[in-house]
Amino acid sequence: MAPATPDDLNAIATLLNASALPLDGLREHVGAALVARQDGAVVGSAALELYGGAALLRSVAVAPALRGQGLGQQLVRAALRLARERGAGEVYLLTETAAPWFERLGFAPIARDAVAPAVQ
Repeated sequence: MAPATPDDLNAIATLLNASALPLDGLREHVGAALVARQDGAVVGSAALELYGGAALLRSVAVAPALRGQGLGQQLVRAALRLARERGAGEVYLLTETAAPWFERLGFAPIARDAVAPAVQ
């Protein structure tokens, strides 16, 4: 995993589009994004929106040909480490399609009003 740069935004956008994930706000949070590369190409991403002591995990995507090999888990774990390093004690995410996958990584469903106000 490596920190993303503004030059990675187009490749990340391609991954997010392939996964039907939103692009809104990604540019503003590229400083807290990670990428995985294979042969120099971006093949995975995970990003954080940092709000003081809380963060929103977003933009977790892996190239379709590499799914199921643990790369997504590595990206999420690296993003969680980055969140801790940057002072976020709570990390939230929004998902409509991958809740069981994130639950295997320790996330649990909560009511929207239980989310830290800074993240809301």
